[in-house]
Amino acid sequence: MTDDDSRYEAVRSRDGRFDGVFFFAVRTTGIYCRPSCPAVTPKRCNVRFFRTAAAAQGSGFRACRRCRPDAVPGSAEWNVRADVVGRAMRLIADGVVDREGVTGLAARLGYSPRQVQRQLTGEVGAGPVALARAQRAHTARTLLRTTQLPVTEIAFASGFRSIRQFNDTIREVYAHTPTEVREAAPRSRRAAPGTGIPLRLAHRGPYQAAAVFDLLAREAVPGVEEVTGTPGARVHRRTLRLPYGTGVAAVHERAHPSGPRGGTRPGGWLDATLRLTDPRDLTTAVHRLRRLYDLDADPFAVDARLGADPRLAPLVAARPGLRSPGAVDPLETAARVLAGAAGTERLVRRYGKALDAPGGTLTHLFPEPSVLAEEEAGTPLGTLAAALADGRLRLDPGADRDEARRLMEELPGITPAAVAALRARVLGDPDVTPPGTDLPEAWRPWRSYAVAHLRVAEELNA
Repeated sequence: MTDDDSRYEAVRSRDGRFDGVFFFAVRTTGIYCRPSCPAVTPKRCNVRFFRTAAAAQGSGFRACRRCRPDAVPGSAEWNVRADVVGRAMRLIADGVVDREGVTGLAARLGYSPRQVQRQLTGEVGAGPVALARAQRAHTARTLLRTTQLPVTEIAFASGFRSIRQFNDTIREVYAHTPTEVREAAPRSRRAAPGTGIPLRLAHRGPYQAAAVFDLLAREAVPGVEEVTGTPGARVHRRTLRLPYGTGVAAVHERAHPSGPRGGTRPGGWLDATLRLTDPRDLTTAVHRLRRLYDLDADPFAVDARLGADPRLAPLVAARPGLRSPGAVDPLETAARVLAGAAGTERLVRRYGKALDAPGGTLTHLFPEPSVLAEEEAGTPLGTLAAALADGRLRLDPGADRDEARRLMEELPGITPAAVAALRARVLGDPDVTPPGTDLPEAWRPWRSYAVAHLRVAEELNA
C-alpha cells in the first residue's frame, strides 16, 4: 500500500487486511473510515488517504459511525519498526504523552521535542499532541459507552485537561456531545458499577487463540495470574501494575469474527474486562494487553512470507494467524526466563505487593525492580532489576532494541538465550533468532513468528 491508487483498490474491495494500516476520508461528507467500511464506495476524486486517525481528524474529518475507524487494531508497522517513529508511536499508545507531555516523550527517545514533532508529522501526518488527542477521544468514547462514570470524571480519566477541551474534542471527532455518545450506546453494553469495564480487543485477520492461551497457562504465576476453564472457553486473568494504580484484566479465549462486510477477512475481537483502581490507566492497560496478546500483528504479511517456505508452509496452513505473545511486565518475564516457574512463584510470595482488593486467586502484583534489586542482589535477576531500577536499562515499549540488547549482554549472568527471549517477549522484536538455531534469512523480518510455529509443532508432536 505505497500509493493512493492501491489504497483505493483496497477500499473498493472493502479489504479488512488494511484496517488500521491506513484510513480514507471523503471530502463531500467530511467523514473518515477504515478500508473495510460497508458504506457505498465514494468516487476516487473525493477520497483522501491518511496514515493515522489523528491525521484525518486534524484535517477536519470526523469518525464514521458505521465502521468506527477509531476502534481498529493498531498498525503492525509501529510494532515492527525500531526507529524513532516506531518507538514514539509505541510510547504514545502507552500513554506517555498524557503522563509526561511531549518533553517527556522526547527525553525517552533521546531527541528534542522539535525533532520528534518533525519526524512524526512527516511520517504519519500528525504530531505527538494530535496523536495523543485522538487516543484520548477513543478512550473517552469507550468509557462513555461502557461505564456509568459521571461525564466529568470521564473527561479527566481520558487524559483531557479541561471539560471544555473534552467537550470540544468529542463533538469534533464524533459529531455528538458526550451525553449523546452515551445515550447512543446499547444499555446492555453498559457495565454496572464495580463490575469492570467491558472491552472488545480487536485484531486483524485470523487469530490462533488456543496457542496463545496454552502458552499463558504454562507460564501462569500463582497469585499474579491464572487461566481457568476448558480449552476453547478459557479465561486468562492477571494483575497489572499501572502508572496511576493497579488493575485486574480478564480476557476470554474465544475469538469473535467480525460480521460479514463483503470484504476480505476483516478479523474479529477478544472479549475482555478491566477492573481499575484509577480509570486514567485505561489507555495504558489496553495497550499492554494488546502487546501481550499480539493483537496488532499483521498475520497476512507474516503468513505470506513464512508460508512461501517449504519447511513452514504446512505449519502456516495448519495455524494461520499464529501470534508471538508479548509481555505486560518486563521484570516478571525476566524472572520466568532467569529463575524458572518455581523461582518466580517464590518471588511473588516473598516480595510481591498484596492487592488492596484481591480477586479470587489473584492476590499480588509482581515485585518492583527496586525491591528485587535489593533482595536478589548478586543474582542475574537482581542485577537486571538493578539496571531497570536505576534507569541504565529500559525495556519499555519505546526502548531502543539494539541498545537494550547490548546492555543486557553486558550484565553478568544474562545468557544469550535469555537476551533473545527478552527481545522477543518484552521488546516485541518480530525477528529474533535464538542462539544455536539456524533460521533462513528468507524468513526475515518474521523469525520470531517462525520460532512460534516450530515450537507449537514440536509441542503437538511431543
